[in-house]
Amino acid sequence: MFKKILIANRGEIACRVIRTAKTLGISTVAVYSDADRDALHVRQADEAVHIGPAPSSQSYLAIGKIIEAVRQTGADAVHPGYGFLSENAHFADALKAQGINFIGPPPVALEAMGDKITSKKIAAAAGVNIVPGHMGLIEDSEEAVRISRQIGYPVMIKASAGGGGKGMRIAWNDEDSRAGFQSSRNEAKSSFGDDRIFIEKFVTDPRHIEIQVLGDQHGNIVYLGERECSIQRRNQKVIEEAPSPFLDAATRKAMGEQAVALAREVGYFSAGTVEFIVDGQKNFYFLEMNTRLQVEHPVTELVTGIDLVEEMIRVAAGEKLRFTQDDMTLHGWAIESRLYAEDPYRNFLPSIGRLARYRPPVEGRLPDGTIVRNDTGVFEGSEISMYYDPMIAKLCTWAPDRLTAIDSMTKALDDFEVEGIGNNLPFLSAVMAQSRFREGRLTTAYIAEEFPQGFSGVTPSEEEAHTLAAVAAFANLRAQKRAVLISGTLANHPRTVGRDWVVRIDGREFAISVSEGGGQTLVDFGDGEPVEVKSDWLPGRPHAHFEVAGRMIGVKLSGAGSGHRLRWRGIDMVVNVRSPRVAELARLMPKRLPPDTSKVLLCPMPGVVTTILVVEGDAVEAGQALATVEAMKMENVLRAERRAVIKRVTANAGASLAVDEIIMEFA
Repeated sequence: MFKKILIANRGEIACRVIRTAKTLGISTVAVYSDADRDALHVRQADEAVHIGPAPSSQSYLAIGKIIEAVRQTGADAVHPGYGFLSENAHFADALKAQGINFIGPPPVALEAMGDKITSKKIAAAAGVNIVPGHMGLIEDSEEAVRISRQIGYPVMIKASAGGGGKGMRIAWNDEDSRAGFQSSRNEAKSSFGDDRIFIEKFVTDPRHIEIQVLGDQHGNIVYLGERECSIQRRNQKVIEEAPSPFLDAATRKAMGEQAVALAREVGYFSAGTVEFIVDGQKNFYFLEMNTRLQVEHPVTELVTGIDLVEEMIRVAAGEKLRFTQDDMTLHGWAIESRLYAEDPYRNFLPSIGRLARYRPPVEGRLPDGTIVRNDTGVFEGSEISMYYDPMIAKLCTWAPDRLTAIDSMTKALDDFEVEGIGNNLPFLSAVMAQSRFREGRLTTAYIAEEFPQGFSGVTPSEEEAHTLAAVAAFANLRAQKRAVLISGTLANHPRTVGRDWVVRIDGREFAISVSEGGGQTLVDFGDGEPVEVKSDWLPGRPHAHFEVAGRMIGVKLSGAGSGHRLRWRGIDMVVNVRSPRVAELARLMPKRLPPDTSKVLLCPMPGVVTTILVVEGDAVEAGQALATVEAMKMENVLRAERRAVIKRVTANAGASLAVDEIIMEFA
């Protein structure tokens, strides 16, 4: 067994590898860039080596610097994590040449499966079902259009190298094909240093289901069930689960056997994932093989009880697998929600800044038998930079059945506190509550279909409005009582707290009466039995559990004028609690209109302007590309919303802009 492992990665996955290495008694070495000097993985490792500036091309992708760090620390093995150099055959070869163990598959498998075109040819030779498409490289956008027409729209334009949704676009027509080819090529070159592109048929109503495989260096290969990864945005997975609510035993077996056949064809060992696209009739087609540990591996670990990182280490050390295919059984259900630093209210654009508050839910096996697990690489006070992937954490729950796992995830999301940056917690909560998701009716178009106008928060139902009104009334009572105590110590005429209030939420008003006595707080809506509210919340606390009419919920609270901002289950609203007279006057107040931004193009996220596509005086049409902005390894094209004339361009290519900085003005 190895004595010291260097993790050639950062963030959450580096922390994940360190955790398993420690259980095996193996020392660990972290590497870090300027931006990660104070990162969690640096703090958790036994040693840490600085490898360069923040841009990954000068640090985490610099093979020479990684090898020098290995030499410097005397590590005898390297775990690459995922992303960066994890699927780089040159890196694996370079380590091998130095006598350093690579905790991953052999270089020949990396090279074969790392190229999507080559991998499809090998898959076909191994008897694996493949998607129809053009396996040759595409030279320019016009050739992309010709090939797209031959295959038949819609098509998927893909980068040959890399993964993680980078360099992928769906084209529904010639215009999409031209634009998608160029964007995919630019993104692929930026992310992987390889701008080769190919095109294949896009399967409509598809599910993204992948098979986890694990092999040793003695020819033993098994599959560990599947993961459903259909909830995606911009080809980036957001919610995953194991097993899939769609597959039956026969389809699972057929997919697993094809995955093993492909792995055997390339002499594969270590952990790997074979990704398939599956249509509504359970026909499945090979997409690609990821020759590394997947981001979503925890859900497989939760339903199999197998530590995949440990198995990777043991395999790299020459050990045989400790189980066979007959030993593989799936227990219960696991859900993973990826917590991203992105603003769901601004079309999920990246958000950067400091985590002013970061409090994950309680982890481990809970009293109800469910399990909560949170894999992360940050802590309260961490800086989320523009240089790397925007994922903050992976929140996972396990339960004996799917609906219980979803309910457990919902509660865990309620209790997850993240402040200081935009994040997708409310969106994740909203999905968990949707009937379509709970029924398992998923496709890769789920987000586009369920949120066609983007995510704007959840509108509370009548029952939910009553629940939050009761919480706000309780919070108001506590705040008023504290004010009375303070005024009683400072004045000779202490004030009293009234019983009657008007609660306004989402345009609805409730005239309520609040009473307290005998250890009870009752909120009377005047339409039935008063609602009892219990909580240990005190003014100033940003999160608390409330028992409302016997139902326990976790709510985030913060002061907002004459009320509270309440966040719960994707609902994010200011709930005002006013005296009847103040409520009467508030109805007469004019509404504030939003500022007019129709004559400017604002930067929608923190990022770098990569291109300016117009000059002052140009007349532009609605939908015309004006500029591109890159952030967190994703290229975003900014387009004109209407016909206009460019009055002034205020930003240049290469400029780093903050959210809402002006890029150009329109006449």
